[in-house]
Formats: sequence, C-alpha cells, structure tokens
Amino acid sequence: MTDRVRITDVAPRDGLQNEAALVPTDDKARLIEALCLAGVDEIEVTSFVSPKWIPQLGDAAELLERVVDCKANALSPMCFSALVPNAKGMDRLIDVNERAGFMLIDKVSVFTAASETFSQKNTNASIAETLERFVPVIEAAKSHALAVRGYISCAIACPFEGAIEPAAVARLSQQLLDLGVNEIDLGDTIGDATPDSTRAMLQAVLEAVDASRLVLHLHDTHGKAASCVRTALDMGLRSFDSSAGGLGGCPYASTPGKRAPGNISTAALLEAIDAAGMTTGIDREKLSEASRLAADIVSAASKREAAS
Repeated sequence: MTDRVRITDVAPRDGLQNEAALVPTDDKARLIEALCLAGVDEIEVTSFVSPKWIPQLGDAAELLERVVDCKANALSPMCFSALVPNAKGMDRLIDVNERAGFMLIDKVSVFTAASETFSQKNTNASIAETLERFVPVIEAAKSHALAVRGYISCAIACPFEGAIEPAAVARLSQQLLDLGVNEIDLGDTIGDATPDSTRAMLQAVLEAVDASRLVLHLHDTHGKAASCVRTALDMGLRSFDSSAGGLGGCPYASTPGKRAPGNISTAALLEAIDAAGMTTGIDREKLSEASRLAADIVSAASKREAAS
C-alpha cells in the first residue's frame, strides 16, 4: 500500500461559500494560484450554483478565466474540480472548458447526504431525488471525459437527526458507485467525528467501496480531526480534503454568537500525515504563504463589509 497521500484543498469553494462578506474574484484567483504553487494535488475552485442561492460563488466563470494560465503552466499535474448541483450548472462548466480550449476543470462534484432531514434542508430534495438529479450530470461528465466525485454529507452525524448509522452511509456509497461516480467523499459535516465513530463508519463503507476510491472530508469543530485522519490512514485511506487556513465551517454547526471552526486546515492535515510517516507533494513554505493569504483575504473582506 502506498504511503503517498493525496490532498484536495477546498478553501476557494467550501472554505469561502458561507462567508457573509463577498470576496473579490481577484483575491480568489490569487488564492488558487498560491495553492498551485504549494503543490496540493487538487483544488476545489468553485461551484456552478445559482448566484441567488450562493452569491459568494456567483463569479465561477469569471474566476476560471483568471486562472487559466495557472492551470496551464503548473509545474506538476494539477486537478481543478468544481461542484455542480444540476444539469444547468453542468452546461455552464462545459462551456468554461470549451472556451478555455483544454480541460481547465478535470472533475465535477455532486452532493447528497446520509441524512434525509439534512438533504431536505440543504438541497430542498429527498436523498432519492438528489440521486435522480445526478443522472444527467454524470452522463454529461462522462461524455466530456470528466471524473465525478460524489459527496456524502453527514457521514458521521447530522445536526437534526444525530448520529448516522454507518450502514446507511455504506448503502448510499454503493448507490453512488452504481450511478457512475469515480470517488466518494465522506463528509463529517458538523465536525462530530471521533476516531471510534470514524472507524465504525469506514468499516461499513469499506465493505462496499475500495479504499482507493474514498476521500475523507473532516471539520475540526471539536479539535479531533487530526486523530480521525490517523484512524483513516490506518484503515487504508490515502485521500483527504482540507482547507488553507482552516477556512469554512458548516453553518448548522454554529451557535448564536459563535461560529463553528471550519474544515481541518491543510497545515494540520499535513502534520497528521507526517506523524503517520507518510508523504505528500506539499511545499511547506508555499503552503504557509497560501494559508496566510487565505486568512488575510477573509479578514479584508470582513473589514470592507463592516466599513460599508
């Protein structure tokens, strides 16, 4: 089994999407360029969602025009991925790739949840309905040689239903594979995971899905994400999501007056991987620069909003 671990930095999309203060497109492009230089394997750059639902990501096409050179001139193979909620979003993504003249976006992501209540509140659809929506998106992706990631939110716990049965996550994982997704991203949406709950969930999912097709997406709400990374590594996972500067955080995990901590930071993920004796392609100095930039961008946006 390889000791090389793959890292997807989700700061430009998942890290920024819930920020109240709008982040300028130029700043997002600078962050993506910094992450390219840091040597992460994949960057989740944006989402082709309706701007009226998530204004923060309404500049998807414009942003991607600004990072064409960054992708084209990357010193090592670089994967750009984007979230696509429906067929309309998929059409917009395909148009971006066609105008770029090459595979600017390599991978599309679709998202569902292991919790029926969360699915309804987050997507205004049942789990079954979200899977139906994926069919034309996946068909279009395959016809354009795009890989597909399937996100499963609430793989550990739901803010409305509590603990999620591992068997339910395993069944949904199998359904996603049957639809044609290439990899499954298991999201600890509210950061409730512990090493024990992570192990129980993964044991169930691994009966249906090979470890090479799994990604773990952890939030660090209770400061246990790094220990969950070690558990997953011990169980054979070699692909993880993280966010430069720890940007992000599920709004459902926050309380009045206190925002929940965000995704596990890429620096903390790197430390956990190093402690396990495994390797990545990350340049530590460049990652520190990207992490500082991420924090500065959010801080500057918040100050601009406060002053307006």
